[in-house]
Amino acid sequence: MALLNVIEKDQATGKVASIYENMINAMGFVPNAFKIFSASEHVIETQVNNLGFFMRHKTLSGKLLAIIRLLVSVQEECAYCVSANTGILFQYGVLPDQIGEIKSNPEKAPLDAKELALLLFILKVVKDSNSIIESDIEALKKLGWNDKDILEATYHAATQVGMDMIFNAFKIEKD
Repeated sequence: MALLNVIEKDQATGKVASIYENMINAMGFVPNAFKIFSASEHVIETQVNNLGFFMRHKTLSGKLLAIIRLLVSVQEECAYCVSANTGILFQYGVLPDQIGEIKSNPEKAPLDAKELALLLFILKVVKDSNSIIESDIEALKKLGWNDKDILEATYHAATQVGMDMIFNAFKIEKD
């Protein structure tokens, strides 16, 4: 049981009820990862909007973003997010043995060279943000990434660190 009280579907009103209804229509249920934010309409709405933005991203693939979340969550020891993103990666055709390989050696992630370079950059940021130097950015730009994509991928990973902290702190249960 989570350490914070969550609003269940039958108790939801206002924006929370509307968000829950949209999730049920899209996914068939409301994940605990969203229920934990139900005490604050602002926070749940912000998280839903953030998710929607990245789900429709034009240049950052869903598989890349799921691998970023998976590896950040492995580092942050967030069992909920590791499990959830493993499931998402299965939907992208990533096999169970590949998941283990990705976790132990991110360079083996099933991504093209351009996406792999961005993934490895993001992992460097999350591990030691002070270690980033100009040549790291230049290398990504030579592969075709622009400032917007680099920033948004970094933001996605940094946000994941925060989500992992919240989920761990409040002990949310797997769905």
